[in-house]
Amino acid sequence: MAEPMLEARELTCGYGDAPVVEEVTLSLGRGELLGVIGPNGSGKTTLLRALAGRLRAEAGEVLLEGRPIGRLPRREVARLLAVVPQISSPPFEFTVREIVAMGRTPHLGRLQSEGRRDRAAIVRAMELTETGHLADRPVTELSGGEFQRVVVARALAQEAPVMLLDEPAAHLDVGHQVRIFDLLAELNRDGGRSILCVSHDLNLASRYSDRLVAIAGGGVAAEGTPSEVLTAARIKELYGADVAVDEGPSGRPRVTLLSGAEVGEGGR
Repeated sequence: MAEPMLEARELTCGYGDAPVVEEVTLSLGRGELLGVIGPNGSGKTTLLRALAGRLRAEAGEVLLEGRPIGRLPRREVARLLAVVPQISSPPFEFTVREIVAMGRTPHLGRLQSEGRRDRAAIVRAMELTETGHLADRPVTELSGGEFQRVVVARALAQEAPVMLLDEPAAHLDVGHQVRIFDLLAELNRDGGRSILCVSHDLNLASRYSDRLVAIAGGGVAAEGTPSEVLTAARIKELYGADVAVDEGPSGRPRVTLLSGAEVGEGGR
C-alpha cells in the first residue's frame, strides 16, 4: 500500500467512561479512496471524529503524515485535513458563499482578506458541487440535499490533501449521489486527494472504494478489497440482512436485498 497519510494505531476512544471505538488500527494511503462501512451504532462517526483530531484518544494514537495529530497546531491540521461531517440543519443564516468561504480560513492570516487564489478556490468548489447558483441564498432556505452539497463545497475549498467524509450523499437524490461520488473519485484520481468516506450505501462504497473497512461493535470486523469484504455471509453477520451479491456493471460487487420469499426459497 502507498505511504500512509492518516493512521489509527490501536485507537480507543469514546464519551465519558464508555469506549465506543476500541483498539482500531487502520490506515489511509496516499492517493487512496478508503470506504468505511458498518451498521448504525458501530462507531463509524466516533472513529471519524477521532481521526480528525476532534475527539481525544483514550489509548493508542492518530498520525497525520506520520505525526501525532494531537500535537499539531489546529491551523496546520486544517490545511492538511478537511472534514464533511453529518449535519442535520444549517446552524446560522449565512449565505452559501459565506459557508463555502469558511473553507479558506486555514489559509488566511488573522484579519487577512481573501486573495485571488481564495476567491478562485471558492468559485471552483461551488462549480464542482453545482451550488454556484445558490451563492447568495441563506443556507437556512436550502433543502437538506442542497445544504449537504454546500458542506462538501466548503471542504473542497479548503484544498486539503486528506478528506474525511461522513455520509456525504445523505439527503441527496440518486443523481446527486452519483455526481458527488464521481467528484470524489475525480479528486482522488486526478487531484491526488486521499479520501476516507463513511457510507451506508454498500453499492456506492463498492463501486468507488479502493479498499473497504467494516466496523462492528467499535472494532474492525473486516478489511480488504470490495470483493473480499462484501460477501453475502459477511453482510448477514454485520447487518442481519439476507442479500445476494453478484458482479455489477462496474465489475465490482453488487448487493441486492432479498425479500422474505426469496430467502425462504433459497433455504429449500
